[in-house]
Amino acid sequence: VNEINNLKAFERRLTEYIHCLQPATGRWRMLLIVVSVCTATGAWNWLIDPETQKVSFFTSLWNHPFFTISCITLIGLFFAGIHKRVVAPSIIAARCRTVLAEYNMSCDDVSIFLVRRL
Repeated sequence: VNEINNLKAFERRLTEYIHCLQPATGRWRMLLIVVSVCTATGAWNWLIDPETQKVSFFTSLWNHPFFTISCITLIGLFFAGIHKRVVAPSIIAARCRTVLAEYNMSCDDVSIFLVRRL
């Protein structure tokens, strides 16, 4: 009986933790999408500009500040670990799944419930 209560408490805590991460993960994903679209748009404008081929690389970046700033921002976000933050719930669920496999149990990414495998 105590084992079942411990499993239920673990399940509730894990579900709570995953659900608490969801809003922050959504914001990080949205930021990544916005900066990626800005970088892609700036890159397109940078590439179709006929002056880009005629001037030096640094001059062409200077002439396209939108692309330069968005590209630097995107690189900065990756150095800050945004690639880990956007998939944090999946990483946690995968690690829990690995640990639970040793006890012949599993968990789901969506609802995070514990299931005994037969």
